[in-house]
Amino acid sequence: LATGPRQKNSIFYEIRTYDIKPPKMKDFVELANKYFHLRTAHSELVGFWSAELGAMNKVVHIWKYEDFAHRAAVRHALANDKDWQGKFISAALPLMEKQHNEVAYLVPWCQIGKPPKEGGVYEWVTFQMKPGGPALWGEAFRAAINAHINTGYTKLIGVFHTEYGLLNTVHVIWWNESPDHRAAGRHSAHEDARVVAAVRDSVRYLETQQNMLLIPLPCSPLK
Repeated sequence: LATGPRQKNSIFYEIRTYDIKPPKMKDFVELANKYFHLRTAHSELVGFWSAELGAMNKVVHIWKYEDFAHRAAVRHALANDKDWQGKFISAALPLMEKQHNEVAYLVPWCQIGKPPKEGGVYEWVTFQMKPGGPALWGEAFRAAINAHINTGYTKLIGVFHTEYGLLNTVHVIWWNESPDHRAAGRHSAHEDARVVAAVRDSVRYLETQQNMLLIPLPCSPLK
């Protein structure tokens, strides 16, 4: 997963997850949709979603940076952006219970995909792999992902491997037309010998996995 192209490419992604106070979720979403253009004026937003299933009152967003110096410059600029601080941050912080971030690289064999149309749902799957890194489990994991891609049951959006945060973590984002479409594809995959064989090999290196069904916010580039 993380040999060759990964080290030569300085681009990384910051994954930010916010837990919102349950009575305030609607307020937070409205605030983000109204003012997030102030934030995206500083750096590229990949996607912004709210959790529908698998978690509640949670939002996830992904930011792209050219390198760590770029991120530092953006963070400095944001701290001095009076519109951003006054209109969004001051209003948003009281709505949050906690914040979490990770730095991750897009795996070298994957580019961020685009859904074939707007209006679908995203599945965010987090795999906690055994210690040892991609040298141990990378090949088997890639084969399992490719088995799902090749069958066409779902659309791959991106695969991210953590650099800061909980290590040996891989986040995979899939797109489906609807929750029912995802369920149908899931059932088909469970009966597909190609997928079953690849997954059986990969799970030897798996510690845990969890998923969320996500809905894109109107301000999200990935819809």
